[in-house]
Amino acid sequence: YQYLSRYKRKGDLDHFLFIPERTEGTEKECLKLLLEFCGRHNPSWSELSNFTHFLNFQLSKCEKSVFCSPAVGEDFQGF
Repeated sequence: YQYLSRYKRKGDLDHFLFIPERTEGTEKECLKLLLEFCGRHNPSWSELSNFTHFLNFQLSKCEKSVFCSPAVGEDFQGF
């Protein structure tokens, strides 16, 4: 939710502190955002679950990637 809400608001995705334990938004806002970005019209719960698991996997890989780390600085901004 944190990434998707910042992406929708065109917020900075490179330099915000992701805190898994911190709650942002409501359940209703989260579901609305997931439905918007899922890419399916009227998705099932299974499709939403698959979308969230896939997105979480990709974002976890991105956070651990050297290409997305502060070590590369401005060279790969927005990558």
